[in-house]
Amino acid sequence: MTEQSDSNRTMTGRVISNKMDKTITVLVERRVKHPLYGKFIKRSTKVHAHDAENQCRIGDTVTLEQCRPLSKTKAWRVLRIVGQAN
Repeated sequence: MTEQSDSNRTMTGRVISNKMDKTITVLVERRVKHPLYGKFIKRSTKVHAHDAENQCRIGDTVTLEQCRPLSKTKAWRVLRIVGQAN
């Protein structure tokens, strides 16, 4: 494959499920400022990502990159495992 990984969007999150074959569910948390009160609030998103070697485990921290849609709900690919679970 000759895809440019620099131009693709990336994000980091925690693996919360690896029950599917070659697919993981990743919880991505971000902090946003409340528009009126100014307090920072945690917001989260769950995304499905392609894990070709089935090497991610629950609790791992992974970096994902956006790719073409691989299925109905899966348009992200595991770029690297940043931290292993205990």
